[in-house]
Amino acid sequence: MPMDPSFAGREYPLGEAYLVGVEKVREFAAAIGDDNPLFHDRAVARAAGYPDLLAPPTFAFAVINGAQEAVLFDPALGLDFSRVVHGDQRFVYSRPIVAGDELSCTIVIDSIKNMAGNDMITLRSEIVDATGAHVVTGYGMLVSRAAG
Repeated sequence: MPMDPSFAGREYPLGEAYLVGVEKVREFAAAIGDDNPLFHDRAVARAAGYPDLLAPPTFAFAVINGAQEAVLFDPALGLDFSRVVHGDQRFVYSRPIVAGDELSCTIVIDSIKNMAGNDMITLRSEIVDATGAHVVTGYGMLVSRAAG
């Protein structure tokens, strides 16, 4: 069953703010194999002018993930997650994410298209800090491959 195209424009807010922890930043950097001291050493990050550890650019996905699950597993949408592959991801930053940030995220379904039997859903993730100031927008596209 194809995804319901009427879901385009629908918003899914993250229920609770995401508090960026020092150890989460370090663990994420280690998991992606990035030994940049800005991601591991608070003194180095502060000496470089950041208020705390700098998060790797793709750390935004850790924040997006919780809100995105509401979209992916919304039964009314009709997305067959067992057939999903990640088609594209990019981030546009207003400022970097640092440890201590309290971030909120809202996912917006920008479009749903069907091409050659494959469903493609484009998601926009708006991340703001505790003051409501924009931090980063994530753009992603998922493809639900056609059966057979």
